[in-house]
Amino acid sequence: MMLRLGFAWSTSSNTTKHIAQARLFTGSLLRKDTPYTLYNSRCSGLPQALQFGQKSVLASTGLSWDSFRSSGAVFFSMASGSDGPDTLKSPKHTNRLSKEKSSYLLQHAHNPVDWYPWGQEAFDKAQSEDKPIFLSVGYSTCHWCHVMERESFEDEEIGKILSENFVCIKVDREERPDVDKVYMTFVQATSGGGGWPMSVWLTPDLRPFIGGTYFPPRDSGRRPGLKTVLLRIIEQWQSNRETLKSTGERVLEALRKGTEISASPGETLPSGPDVANRCYQQLAHSYEEEYGGFREAPKFPSPVNLMFLMSFWTVNRTSSEGAEALQMALHTLRMMALGGIHDHVAQGFHRYSTDSSWHVPHFEKMLYDQAQLAVAYITAYQVSGECLFADVARDVLLYVSRDLSDKSGGFYSAEDADSFPTVESTEKREGAFCVWTAGEIRELLPDIVEGAAGGATQADIFMHHYGVKEQGNVAPDQDPHGELQGQNVLIVRYSVELTAAHFSISVDRLSELLSDARAKLAEVRKARPPPHLDTKMLASWNGLMLSGFARVGAVLGDKALLERAERAACFLQEHLWDEEGQRILHSCYRGNNMEVEQVASPIAGFLDDYAFVVSGVLDLFEATQRVRWLQWAEGLQLRQDQLFWDSHGSGYFCSDPSDPTVLLALKQDQDGAEPSANSVSAMNLLRLSHLTGRQDWIQRSQELLTAFSDRLIKVPIALPDMVRSVMAQHYTLKQIVICGQPDAEDTASLISCVNSLFLPHK
Repeated sequence: MMLRLGFAWSTSSNTTKHIAQARLFTGSLLRKDTPYTLYNSRCSGLPQALQFGQKSVLASTGLSWDSFRSSGAVFFSMASGSDGPDTLKSPKHTNRLSKEKSSYLLQHAHNPVDWYPWGQEAFDKAQSEDKPIFLSVGYSTCHWCHVMERESFEDEEIGKILSENFVCIKVDREERPDVDKVYMTFVQATSGGGGWPMSVWLTPDLRPFIGGTYFPPRDSGRRPGLKTVLLRIIEQWQSNRETLKSTGERVLEALRKGTEISASPGETLPSGPDVANRCYQQLAHSYEEEYGGFREAPKFPSPVNLMFLMSFWTVNRTSSEGAEALQMALHTLRMMALGGIHDHVAQGFHRYSTDSSWHVPHFEKMLYDQAQLAVAYITAYQVSGECLFADVARDVLLYVSRDLSDKSGGFYSAEDADSFPTVESTEKREGAFCVWTAGEIRELLPDIVEGAAGGATQADIFMHHYGVKEQGNVAPDQDPHGELQGQNVLIVRYSVELTAAHFSISVDRLSELLSDARAKLAEVRKARPPPHLDTKMLASWNGLMLSGFARVGAVLGDKALLERAERAACFLQEHLWDEEGQRILHSCYRGNNMEVEQVASPIAGFLDDYAFVVSGVLDLFEATQRVRWLQWAEGLQLRQDQLFWDSHGSGYFCSDPSDPTVLLALKQDQDGAEPSANSVSAMNLLRLSHLTGRQDWIQRSQELLTAFSDRLIKVPIALPDMVRSVMAQHYTLKQIVICGQPDAEDTASLISCVNSLFLPHK
């Protein structure tokens, strides 16, 4: 499917004013009279279609269109996906990345490019040799990152041009989100789009001057290749360096102003009901009624939207708006559970659906999606009582426990979308691990089902229920590369009642048959070459997953899930908490001996790490009533306040504002695939203030929300998770006290009763 790339930079009116001044370098090397719309077969999930005009050159830079046209700047935003590296033969080249722990960096360790990791050694080399820096950012399960590697970074000629004329730095965006955020902000502002791989050229003092995303290796029609772009940048660096530098500095200054988020003097907290109603209206406007979800294809799960809608319902139960909000959330969750985005054989959810019916997914699986969806589904069970939702929540945690869990108690980051179709294959294909031909199903499930109408086999029943077709069930426009031709993505087409009636068997018998069939398919999948597993373990995503196990375990009264949650918390304390330095560490890694390893200079935790871990630990405390977890959450929050709080404008910076290598002190103002850490922190502060009696944390939560008031009032749809915090401030948290012996049966019954209900303001 050809997808129009979306505009990634949603802003307030004040931000828009400044960013508009910074939009330069857009879409050049095309005919000046021809606007160019970016299309892509893999989408980075950016919300709005954008058509680029060709003359949006920054007036304030004093530079003409033609001067930038000659610089070779171009922005073809190819989106994230995945494709594992080809099996390594005896490597001809080895660079510094071979000493790294990140899966993504190791995938580039044998390129004919003189790669450096992000760090002082690379910065010093650029300064001493007076060379521009080529910064390439991606992640290990990113499809177009792998495409650009195969096409360009494994190319000897391009590798030589890069190595001789630039200091080349490779960054794993999941390992260094601070670096990614700064330069993605630049790329989005100057090109109008974003995505990975991200390609940015910097001065030796790390100032960006040209940026884009994916570049093909060589010119194709009107599309300039990376080689052409590199040669023109070399030419511009030699002949027009000061102009490039000054322009980059002007852009950064505009971005500093445009991305500033702070509370104005005398400003007050926006009205909770007003902000919540506007957020509901904006979500309702973008809601797609037939299959659920928001906007047309591609469709992302967006748990932050679903959690807001269910919270909105709790305070608007008697209104039509409240009923509609609940219907939107539950219908979306049902359709996702039935769709191909849900792995019916091996559990868990894929990253997103390329179509509007949740059928054909992009097949990578991310830990942060599993974590948030487990919470969303168990919340849907609390509000509806439908067992389907509880079953799906368990299903997600089963997948994570089996496939994304380290023996230390930590959770891995992601599974790739692409894999080898067979052990003899030499090329990976997207979805190969997950899809089925009709022939495979018939061969695997040949038995005639006794009593079924028409002498149906188990295969007939399974294929009917899951939409399996002889010719495959993936439309050609959903498969631009022909990788899914003749294949089937399982999607539930009928209810169990309808399928049972169609074959004249009981619902119980049908459920047994389908369960048995899925188990047989799962065994076959175990024998297939598995997709690449990114075994990097991140504090932030582990914090989200900790919440998932704690919340689901509490609602279902499942001690095994709660024990798994405690193991995750112990892992965080043991491997990602630096007791001596009193700081969270951002990441650790599974070593070759299956032991947890750390890099020589561990990466200090970012705001996401603190906020998500505090939230997870608080959920664990509420689920277990063990005071040690409340005490740790309190200590982590105090440390977060010391490291990231903006004492002048309120709110938290995403990373350490004193780090000289991070050029923009950013506060993330969008709840996207992951919630903004400021959104999570606003609720953490409120919860902690009630649990500890610290009134200053209530004040701090209010100050944080006030700093984001412009965004909350005008476009609350951008911050649905933060809107929940505004609602909690308005309705205030209610404390539930249970008096009784901790281990007594009646005490447990009361706790179970409380946990069975969705009470977002308890």
